[in-house]
Amino acid sequence: MQFELLTGWLRYIRIGDHEIVRAIYAAVRDENWRTVPPQVSQIKQEISKDSFRLEFDVECRQGQIDYFWHGKIKGESNGAIHYSFAGESRSTFQRNRIGICVLHPITECAGRPCMVTHSDGKEEAGSFPKSIWPSQPFFDVRRISYLVAGAKAHIAFDGDEFEMEDQRNWSDASFKTYCTPQNRPKPIIVEKGDKVVQSVGLSLEQPVPTVLPVVLGRPPQFSISTTPVVLLPPIGFCVERSGQDLTDSEVGRLRVLRPAHLRVDLRLSSREYPRLLESAVRQAQSLEAPLHAALILGSDAEGELAELTTHLDRLKPLVSLWLIFRENEESADEHWVRLARQAVREHEALFAAGTLQFFTELNCHRPPPGATAFPCFSLNPQVHAFDNATMVENLAGQAMNVESAREFSTKPVVISPITLKIRSDNSPIPANELPADVDVRQISLFGGGWTLGSIARLAATGNVHSLTYFETVGWRGLMESQAGSRQRERFPSIPGTVFPLYHVFADIAEFGGKQIYPTHSSHPLITGGLTLCDPKGRRRILVANFSSEAQEIKIKTGTCKGTVRYLDSTNIQRAMAEPESFRREIGHSCESVGGKLQVNLLPCALARVDVA
Repeated sequence: MQFELLTGWLRYIRIGDHEIVRAIYAAVRDENWRTVPPQVSQIKQEISKDSFRLEFDVECRQGQIDYFWHGKIKGESNGAIHYSFAGESRSTFQRNRIGICVLHPITECAGRPCMVTHSDGKEEAGSFPKSIWPSQPFFDVRRISYLVAGAKAHIAFDGDEFEMEDQRNWSDASFKTYCTPQNRPKPIIVEKGDKVVQSVGLSLEQPVPTVLPVVLGRPPQFSISTTPVVLLPPIGFCVERSGQDLTDSEVGRLRVLRPAHLRVDLRLSSREYPRLLESAVRQAQSLEAPLHAALILGSDAEGELAELTTHLDRLKPLVSLWLIFRENEESADEHWVRLARQAVREHEALFAAGTLQFFTELNCHRPPPGATAFPCFSLNPQVHAFDNATMVENLAGQAMNVESAREFSTKPVVISPITLKIRSDNSPIPANELPADVDVRQISLFGGGWTLGSIARLAATGNVHSLTYFETVGWRGLMESQAGSRQRERFPSIPGTVFPLYHVFADIAEFGGKQIYPTHSSHPLITGGLTLCDPKGRRRILVANFSSEAQEIKIKTGTCKGTVRYLDSTNIQRAMAEPESFRREIGHSCESVGGKLQVNLLPCALARVDVA
């Protein structure tokens, strides 16, 4: 297992290569479900050959919230682990949840049987859902038991009433057993001096089988399957939300990416949308790309659509997909699709409908059988936690969203948009703060690696109509504007530069081949990759190191020669400031040894491997 000094999380409790528990942690969440960042201090540890004890203090301060808790973790020689939480409020505030959560891994648990013991002692035989379950699988959980690699694990909870949710609804790669049931009133007031004491204990039924690791402790390795061959979905981007026109330089750099479409959000109850539409039409024409026009209907949908048609008749935009949403409606009903289809019938295109939010809204309000529109939802990896490890874990959860959509739709899904953080509106920004939906990792090598992992995971499902990532320009985008960031100290971008993730899209677009081979990493939480192929037999393998440590990666390619070009800390500044010259670099020659190519990646680095 791993203990995180910065967060107090206990992660990846394993037997051999197999996770028993993905994580045990405690969270303080405010009345808007925002998680207050923990500040861990006073760590004490006693670690011996077959046991350990950890103690630490945690302060959670944000706005009116001032909360302190003391954590204790102990591990025994028989495999038992005990995690305790003792908290006390130092201020009065409102909260939705305070206390312990346990994450159960989807690979080892999804579709597998378990036994739940309730607070009255009664046992309930059940199973973890295989497809994403729209509601809680289990309530009133005092203990849950399940098998992993032949070992029977018992997880017991104390100090509050616990229940379970399927976190895959929000693209998290886990099931979560958490305190404070959702049916209780919330938010509730926490008074200064209020105390909370909780604990969770993991024990293994004896005797515990010996399970030795096969993968852990060895370097990462990629294997590439030649079947099935999957088509790469069309990839597009969102127009920058302010409606600022693109400069000639920005147009030139975006053309390199060959965007399949540009998405523009048109809130039809707003007076601003005609200006946004006009700008989007100009940008789409300059990039020779059609629009994905997201129509957000208000209270007077018929009147709003009638007004829209006057603008469409005047501008005559090239629209390849209409996305239909409704204000204050979690997922758009088929009625609104029919209404929109009739209104824009002179501007024929395909239709998608669904939610501006997460897969869970679509999952809870599933389209009827025979629905005429493609199902649509957005994705981001930071609904519940915000660290790099969680973002990488949740790449698997994104794929589960797509796979579970097969349960209620025969149509491939439209995933639009995909962002690093939950999208927010254009509310006023407090002084010296970034907008809530801006993440400084947008300009990082890690952001580029995460983007590659997302494309690879989603494309491999073979059930995607189209993917829409980020905005074209700005701190939510692919490159910085000529004006640059308004908050350089918090978002240290350089005006007129591209971000590392720009080169991921460029590597895909420039190759030209639209087919991919399934690419499997032996260490998916450390490395990820995508293999493009074309009718001439060429392959382009894109590889990302998600970790903060250098990795030596072996790629099973068979006997071959190729070229490798790296994007890492040694050349990142030039790649961002001079993308054109960087993209002209071929890389250095390489040759397989024993049927494997070796790629040496620095922390968070990317590599492009071209194989003839």
